[in-house]
Amino acid sequence: MAELYRAAPKTFGAPTMSASCADGIKYQVVDDAIAAFQAMHDAGERPGGHAIRDLNTVNGVRCTLDDGSWCLVRASSNKPGTVVVVESLVSKQRLYQMFTLAAGVLRRRPEVGACNQTL
Repeated sequence: MAELYRAAPKTFGAPTMSASCADGIKYQVVDDAIAAFQAMHDAGERPGGHAIRDLNTVNGVRCTLDDGSWCLVRASSNKPGTVVVVESLVSKQRLYQMFTLAAGVLRRRPEVGACNQTL
């Protein structure tokens, strides 16, 4: 097991975070986030200098960059608000950049509060 553990790639992750918003709008907030990430992709934007490799819009939006780092924004299933998850295969700095990307998209809606945690 120790050998397998040492062979696994190092990842940088954060706890699941949430940003408050009313139940009545959280799905619209997520739809707006999907549209924002899609617009970035279509415009060829390069967050942190990296191309958007994939957008998965099942249950929110997961934006994966060409270095494997990703962020996820989705509506919470059990409380008013959105959920934000980020991970990087590169560094803690890239993890922070992914959080900043996701939080920046959410902050476009004034009804969305700050995340319950910061990195």
